Amino acid sequence: MRDLGVGFRYLLKGQRWVARHGKQYGFGLLPGLITLVLYVAALLVLGLWGADFVGWATPFADDWSSPWLGLFRGLLTALLFALGLLLSVITFTAVTLLIGQPFYESLSEKVDRDVSPDGTAPESDLPLWRELWISGRDSLRIVVRALLWAVLLFALGFVPFLGQTVVPVIGFMVTGFFLTEELAAVALQRRGVELRARLALLRGRKTLVWGFGTPLGLAFLVPFVAVFLMPGAVAGATLMARDLLGEETREDGGAETPEAPPRPSPSIGRNGH
Repeated sequence: MRDLGVGFRYLLKGQRWVARHGKQYGFGLLPGLITLVLYVAALLVLGLWGADFVGWATPFADDWSSPWLGLFRGLLTALLFALGLLLSVITFTAVTLLIGQPFYESLSEKVDRDVSPDGTAPESDLPLWRELWISGRDSLRIVVRALLWAVLLFALGFVPFLGQTVVPVIGFMVTGFFLTEELAAVALQRRGVELRARLALLRGRKTLVWGFGTPLGLAFLVPFVAVFLMPGAVAGATLMARDLLGEETREDGGAETPEAPPRPSPSIGRNGH
């Protein structure tokens, strides 16, 4: 259980790091703001026309008497919006990271150089288009996994007592795990660690992952909070990635220091070894 506290401390350390590096924080806000506008627009569309969609999708209920027709379609409309909200929380990080790939890659590299004993950071030897392709492909795979969990938990939510107690807790833990994977992928992908190897690393330290990702997932439920926490979350996930890989980290990292010129360093290959 000690890892729960360690994971949460990495989340706080990341927020402190961006607080000391205002320029990096400012650039890191832009992708989140763009994603937020897109998601708010999508949720508004769902809120305005969700009832019409439910009516179109349930023609078999047109002849139902009142109040059953209204109750049935009202419940489905509320469930549809709740599912859309859940999916927005699950996918927000993936979409933001994809839009802001160059921003967050730069931020993560600077964190690595700041806390590395020799002032260096692992660098990817792939072109930007290839990095974007890998990031988008892996994000899609993670989103599919998250959607499968979301559908399962959504169905279990109708089970009396279990659906109101255990299922929400499991839901936040699952959300926290996938959020952490997406955020840590920025640093781990730069080191050549593929998706399967990343998942294996995270599963080996589940309590660390939950300590980092679950509080973040809860915070992301508050409107606009995700935008302001994203840069620090990427910084904290970079620090956690170093821990997962056993890399040495300076405890006094985080103060403004002159940037050292990039230099190649040993990294895990694309096959995860």
